[in-house]
Amino acid sequence: MPRIAINGFGRIGRATFKAAWGKPGFDLVAINDLTDAKTLAHLLMYDSVYGKWKKKVVAKGNALVIDGKTIPVLAQREPLKLPWDKMKVNTVIESTGFFTNLEGASMHISAGAKKVIISAPAKGEGV
Repeated sequence: MPRIAINGFGRIGRATFKAAWGKPGFDLVAINDLTDAKTLAHLLMYDSVYGKWKKKVVAKGNALVIDGKTIPVLAQREPLKLPWDKMKVNTVIESTGFFTNLEGASMHISAGAKKVIISAPAKGEGV
């Protein structure tokens, strides 16, 4: 089962997280966003477009706890410094909108991920 991290927990990152949560074949293991866990918990629970999520979400330190499962929340601006190798992340959902070219997305690979899925239109060749 792929171990998935989401880089960028804005509207797209949160919608992807909710769509994958609890589905067979998806193991969500980390979130990277510069916003603190308490704010991310609130944004995940209450969405002005999608409404309230029917899961219990609380912030606990630098993590979100959802229905008893703890998801670490990282706050690293540079993808090369993310601990994807240590966390055994093999797939990154890149939803910041910043790392949409080959060079940017490849930083997740260099950090230990095996695949990167870019949620925005990719720029340049080779992506």
